[in-house]
Amino acid sequence: MTDMLDSKQASERKPWFLTGNYAPVADEVTDFNLKITGAIPKTLSGMYLRNGSNPKTGYTDHWFFGDGMIHGVRLEGGEAKWYRNRYVRSTKYEKGLEAMDPDCMFDPTASAANTHVLGHAGRIWALEEGHFPWELSRDLETMGCDDFGGKLTTAFTAHPKLCPETNELHFFGYAPIAPYVTYHVLDAKGQLVHSAPITTPKGTMMHDFMITRDHAIFMDLPVVFDLDKIAQGLPPIGWDDTYGARIGIMPRMGTDADVRWFEVDPCYVFHPLNSYVEGDEVICDVGRHATMWKNSMEDFDPSYMWRWTFNLKTGAVREQQYDDWAHGFPRVDDRVVGLKHRYGWASGARDAKVGAMDSAGVVAKYDMKDGSKTVHDFGPCAHPGEFAFVQDSATAGEDEGYAMGFVYYSDTETSELVILDATDMAKPPVARVHLPQRVPFGFHGSWVDDSIFN
Repeated sequence: MTDMLDSKQASERKPWFLTGNYAPVADEVTDFNLKITGAIPKTLSGMYLRNGSNPKTGYTDHWFFGDGMIHGVRLEGGEAKWYRNRYVRSTKYEKGLEAMDPDCMFDPTASAANTHVLGHAGRIWALEEGHFPWELSRDLETMGCDDFGGKLTTAFTAHPKLCPETNELHFFGYAPIAPYVTYHVLDAKGQLVHSAPITTPKGTMMHDFMITRDHAIFMDLPVVFDLDKIAQGLPPIGWDDTYGARIGIMPRMGTDADVRWFEVDPCYVFHPLNSYVEGDEVICDVGRHATMWKNSMEDFDPSYMWRWTFNLKTGAVREQQYDDWAHGFPRVDDRVVGLKHRYGWASGARDAKVGAMDSAGVVAKYDMKDGSKTVHDFGPCAHPGEFAFVQDSATAGEDEGYAMGFVYYSDTETSELVILDATDMAKPPVARVHLPQRVPFGFHGSWVDDSIFN
């Protein structure tokens, strides 16, 4: 009885990001010919991959700092061929470094590699915004760190944007020391062809950014670095009431001199939905937090859908809140990134009064024409993560395809890859792929279609 009480008390002392389905899994598993409920569309041929924090020691100081682990499911010919989960064996992982160690912070190869995973130009990269990307094989084994032939000298964001018209990958790096932000472009063959430092007053945590057909868009918001805090044992990043907030819009392939800055009300944005140009205006739909980490790194305001409109002719700015539904992980069809979109998908709360991660249970499809939502409710014991849209065919319409992602069921402590009909989100799932182990809550994922390797 004493042992049971000690175990319970130890569990209660753990931070939230190491308990329940936030807790890491210990084993790297490979399983073939997975059980399916429903029918996987035969048009799907590729891999659904998702990244997340999974500290190999079982402990980390913050959810964002754990070692990266990729969970993947291969779909082909109407079958779920395999499930694999693999650590990204970066310098941080191999040396057992802590995220706040200077040897980790300032070694560009020492990535946690835990935030996103995507495919481009025949390659797969595990990404984390403070370091270089790490390349993976199609079996999710770590191949090595990528600095693009020595041309990349800054960090590589976890949220690059792939232009659906040119197949260029636009990205940036930010840092606590100058140059604070640098804009980059990879061409369709994966070669680094453009780099340009962007001036900001301080090192700012720029988690994500946007593109349009003609622009790159940077969010200079008041979560900033103060490295002096490290000596005090404090996080080196947090909210700054005096910093202000502004959005920088520049021509794609432009330089610092081309950036035009627009002031907005102070806020923070982890994840935009998308942006596009309409007439003289640049329109940005974003998940907006009123503040972020104002008192501590546990201090989160919910994310609500907002629209920013910037008039490039008059300089006018409009800020409009769409609703009061707390959501996370907004995504559009990758074929409309930077182009006018109508639909978006996001995971969020069953109860609009609490944060998205506190009462998860639904994935919603936004119709941005009028701000309405269609919801798929997985039930009170189900917890979906990010859902990505996958088109049914190259000629399918913007919402003609599937929304897919991992769902954790707290009553059975199991996980599934769930495929929904993106046209009608209220319908029962098209297919549920039963996984051999639970998938901990994580961050971002991608559908990596076989066509990128051709």
